[in-house]
Amino acid sequence: MSVGDLWYSYWKQGCPVSLIWVCCRCSTNFRTMEEIVSTLKTRDFVRSQAAEYKKMLRAGLIVIDDVMLFPREKNVAVAFFNFINQIYESTSIIVTTNKKPTEWAKMLEDEVIATALLDRILFRSEVINLTGESYRMQNRKTFLDK
Repeated sequence: MSVGDLWYSYWKQGCPVSLIWVCCRCSTNFRTMEEIVSTLKTRDFVRSQAAEYKKMLRAGLIVIDDVMLFPREKNVAVAFFNFINQIYESTSIIVTTNKKPTEWAKMLEDEVIATALLDRILFRSEVINLTGESYRMQNRKTFLDK
């Protein structure tokens, strides 16, 4: 393993975790997109999900992992937009995604919502674009080649 591989691995997997560790003095949430969608869908019916939603709204930092990994229905896209719209000025947001921003419109099936969502997520942001082969897949090449 080269130093470059270690550096890439740190940025892909460790950077959000390291940033959370540094920011641990503020309330921090690490959630996958699926967990957020589940909370958004059930917050009106399940008391624990309503409490989880309020906790996310009060967070100083929220890390959203695997954003736009799967296509979203219109009502889920609207709920996610409303959530981001509520927190983007008061909460630091870290997003990990394998999709380019231009692909978000396809995933949400609505260009207007995708543009508005990106506008809020990218508001006063710093984009770190990682390229290269997946570190996890590099370790699996020997297994997959057999």
